[in-house]
Amino acid sequence: MRRSLKLTALAGAAVTIASLSLPAVAGADGFGTGGGPGGQPGDGFIHRTTVYVQTNDPTGNQIVTYVSDGSGLHQVDRTDSGGLGVAIPGAAVDKLASQGGLASDPSDGLLVGVNGGSNTISVFHAFGPFVSRPHVVASGGTIPVSVAVRGDLVYVLNAGGTGSIQGFYANSLTPIPGSNRSLGLTPGLTPAFLNTPGQIGFTPDGRHLVVTTKANGSDIDVFDVTSSGSVSGAPVVNPSATPVPFGFTFDRVGHLVVTEAATSALTTYSIAASGTLTELGSTADGLAALCWVTTNGTYFFGANAGSATVTSYTIGETAVPTIVGNASTDPGPVDLATSPDGRSLFVETGADDLVDSFAVQANGTLVATGSVSPELPGHNGLEGIAVGYSF
Repeated sequence: MRRSLKLTALAGAAVTIASLSLPAVAGADGFGTGGGPGGQPGDGFIHRTTVYVQTNDPTGNQIVTYVSDGSGLHQVDRTDSGGLGVAIPGAAVDKLASQGGLASDPSDGLLVGVNGGSNTISVFHAFGPFVSRPHVVASGGTIPVSVAVRGDLVYVLNAGGTGSIQGFYANSLTPIPGSNRSLGLTPGLTPAFLNTPGQIGFTPDGRHLVVTTKANGSDIDVFDVTSSGSVSGAPVVNPSATPVPFGFTFDRVGHLVVTEAATSALTTYSIAASGTLTELGSTADGLAALCWVTTNGTYFFGANAGSATVTSYTIGETAVPTIVGNASTDPGPVDLATSPDGRSLFVETGADDLVDSFAVQANGTLVATGSVSPELPGHNGLEGIAVGYSF
């Protein structure tokens, strides 16, 4: 069934792509062309990236599909998720109070989003601008806020109660035996948006699963992942270098790169085979509420919700983050993603429910290229962004 769905999706994507009429951008800004054979950068072709944005609308969650050609975002589709969004109490611009509410695996055509108001996740087949109808399954807990995808494994982070994780096999959407684990957090702490867990994600080698707890312990939990896809019975609980670990990504050598919101610091850690973390370096950006981070493989970009800015960083051999510069965004920047070629950055801004797009310059600084409004008039809750392959 998976293969037939993929073939159907590819046919639909080809029709959709053929019907697009988008402005061409090439030359001086570095986005029209790039470098190698077979449609790679430098071949003279205009490369477009699919960007998926989750509305997290409490009256009906949707995935809005855009195509970027480096000059901004152009809407091509809108798909119901089959569930409802949610707003964590007290969350002003970041309704899920998390990073990674939407995740994609372009190599296998998977797109997975959370329906926090329905206690479900939605799994789509997505190939370029084509997004299938969703398969909806219970999240194994309450208030799912973050998802991670790797190969045939999908893990969801549930923020309700003491917090929990649940794993699924993507090809069947059946729960993985031995994958449901409580995080042992203290329920009912206020403000709720600071005390729900922040993100779930696989390490690059797939051997560990990482969860941040934010102010509810200020810990970074690391689970072992077994060959069957289940996880260890209890995680290794690592205190963060500074309080409120929130979002994370990884550098090229597999170091964990974490935002720590209380000090607006970006901190790097090595991960031992045992799951123990060792701090390598930490840099505060002097702004407010650094909570989300992504990378294009060379530079790292952190969203400061309280300062309406994105900070660019480099992380060299010493693993200490170095600030490159800051770029202004619309109010309340939250989750963010980069294009596969690393030349564009897309930033959700929760105050006005907009998505800002930027061109990434050769030195890591950002140049604004426009904004779009995924939410329908009178609706709000924007949260969750992911990218597909370029074409």
